Amino acid sequence: MAIVDVVIIPVGTNGPSVSKYIAEIQKKLEEFKKQGKIDYQLTPMNTLIEGDLKDLFEVVQVIHELPFDKGLDRVCTNLRIDDRRDKSRKMNDKLKSVQKHLDNQGE
Repeated sequence: MAIVDVVIIPVGTNGPSVSKYIAEIQKKLEEFKKQGKIDYQLTPMNTLIEGDLKDLFEVVQVIHELPFDKGLDRVCTNLRIDDRRDKSRKMNDKLKSVQKHLDNQGE
C-alpha cells in the first residue's frame, strides 16, 4: 500500500481562496473511498491518500482534472509518493510509530 501526498493548486481563480475547489476534490475522494479504493485525510496544507499505487494514479488524475471542469485554464499539482514494499502499513501506523518513540523519550 502506498501513500500519496498531493496538493492541487487551481490557478486563475477570481480571488485568493481555493476552498471551493478543494471541497469538490474532497467529495470526489469520498466517492473513491466508498468504492473501497482509497482512504484519505485532508490537512490544512495538502491531502494524503493511501491505496494501491495503480488506484492512486487514477485518483490523482481525476482530482487534477476537477478544477478544469469548473472552468479554470491552469492547474498545478504537486505529488509525493511513499511506496514501502517491505511491509504493509497505513497512514495511522506511521503516526503510531512516531508516537511510540515520543512516549519512550523519558525512559
